[in-house]
Amino acid sequence: MSTANLDNAGTFTLGTRTVTRLGYGAMQLAGPHVFGPPKDRAAAVAVLRDAVANGVDHIDTSDFYGPYVVNEIIREALHPYPDNLVIVTKVGARRGDDASWLPAFSREALTQAVHDNLRHLGLDAMDVVNLRSMIDPFGPAEGSLEEPLTVLADLQRQGLIKHIGLSNVTAKQVEDGRKIAPIVCVQNHYNVVHRADDALIDRLARERTAYVPFFPLGGFTPLQSATLSDVAARLGKTPMQVALAWLLQRSRNILLIPGTSSLAHLRENLAAAEIALPAEALKALDAMADARAA
Repeated sequence: MSTANLDNAGTFTLGTRTVTRLGYGAMQLAGPHVFGPPKDRAAAVAVLRDAVANGVDHIDTSDFYGPYVVNEIIREALHPYPDNLVIVTKVGARRGDDASWLPAFSREALTQAVHDNLRHLGLDAMDVVNLRSMIDPFGPAEGSLEEPLTVLADLQRQGLIKHIGLSNVTAKQVEDGRKIAPIVCVQNHYNVVHRADDALIDRLARERTAYVPFFPLGGFTPLQSATLSDVAARLGKTPMQVALAWLLQRSRNILLIPGTSSLAHLRENLAAAEIALPAEALKALDAMADARAA
């Protein structure tokens, strides 16, 4: 079992709950390309149980991971859930038979997705449901999210959703969304190299709104950088631990959800909570983004 102290990561508010800033993303518990069952279901169950045993109280998931597979594994591993566990899901997409990612923005599709998440997870209400914009599946793109967000607001009034977040969105979409429903978190692509959301993070921090970076370690293409490797070597840590530590020090409203299907990698990720990056390391890592922008 890991001996990492997640208290060192601090806490932040997610909706009306307070969670540890280092959580867990369950996407990698599905099969290849986030489709179908995992090769080793027992190992997936073990990873989830180990995460919670080591203090993780924020798990990110979706019923389109698999589809259905990951939520069913979460239920098998953790139900009945600890009182302090916050489970966050997302809707707005579905999987094609060829494993493609397709928009699912109609009232019927969104309503069905919320009910499917609740059924597969064994819950009466979701703590947080993120609306995943599919205007451009590969990155934030301007466009109205009023219709799908209104559907989620209706389901919130029915008591099926406690809080609403947004994913893969622009700053304007966050502002517009708040006219329809309170937005408790934003989940976008962000890491030590991919830093397009710097201004949005700072704005959300001032507003006490959580920012949850997906692909904090690069996602399907893991981060590779000589600078990152050099800093890690000097500190006696792995590059991925340093990348997570940088995010924890970047802003207090950042909540991390690194994913893995490996117990060893899970424990390495959790150990990032104990890393305090010195000033010279932060300067070198910050310069990575400056170099990309030049």
